[in-house]
Amino acid sequence: MTSPVLEGKRDKLLQILRDYGSVVVAFSAGVDSTVVAKAAALACGEKAVAATAFSPSLASGELDQARELSELIGIRHEIVETGEFSNPDYLANPGNRCYFCKTELYGHLGLLAEKLGFRIVVNGANLDDQGDYRPGMTAAAENSVTSPLIEAGFSKADVRGLANVWGLPVWDKPATPCLSSRIAYGVEVTPGRVRMIDAAEKFLTELLGEKVLRVRLERQGLARIELPPAIIPGIAEPQVSRQVVEKFLELGFGNVTVDLRGFRSGSMNSLLSDAQQLVEITDFSQTQS
Repeated sequence: MTSPVLEGKRDKLLQILRDYGSVVVAFSAGVDSTVVAKAAALACGEKAVAATAFSPSLASGELDQARELSELIGIRHEIVETGEFSNPDYLANPGNRCYFCKTELYGHLGLLAEKLGFRIVVNGANLDDQGDYRPGMTAAAENSVTSPLIEAGFSKADVRGLANVWGLPVWDKPATPCLSSRIAYGVEVTPGRVRMIDAAEKFLTELLGEKVLRVRLERQGLARIELPPAIIPGIAEPQVSRQVVEKFLELGFGNVTVDLRGFRSGSMNSLLSDAQQLVEITDFSQTQS
């Protein structure tokens, strides 16, 4: 049963999208953009399109899930091939790498909206994204991309709650940021490296039966594995660790380690200076005021 508070936020979200009239949804198949896509389909009907970016940084299986979710929701689905890997600023992997990726994406989605005669591009950012280090939010503001979940007052918990009420199978899906986010800042992003990371995470998921994990690529080819703390003893078993090391070396990693702090979403950002993060957060806040 939906709480009155969540019902109010749902109705506000639908009204915001109705007022837009026609929308292109930046659709990653994560829970946030899936809720926005469902709401857009309800509010705008045929004047709503879900667009998924395709590039080497997309984890395996995500595009197929985007197709399946679009069909389930009943929204038209477009695949947009993005070219961030041709941008030297992106490949250099600075602390604001995501800015260059999202600028590329939103540029393509803006052109798609123009081609379709649609009014606006929307994303799946929610209230929990504000105050976090998200250079991509600056790119959204610069490209006039709006965040209806923020406008309607949705927290991450609200998003998952509404997804569950709507019967969306991704309501409890873990965050799945792009593969490039696994590479330490300053280490060059390449198609080969993101493929290596993708294969390593797929291997660990199948071996350990755990979806919530990350393989981080540090300098000098070091693979740093992040797992839920309860899973760490299992990977330390000699037979298991031997399989992991053999597979990772085969994939091209130089060394393998397990982070005893466990899985931490966005852990790479902890290595950036507080000043650098504050600049990005302030820039986004100013563009929204």
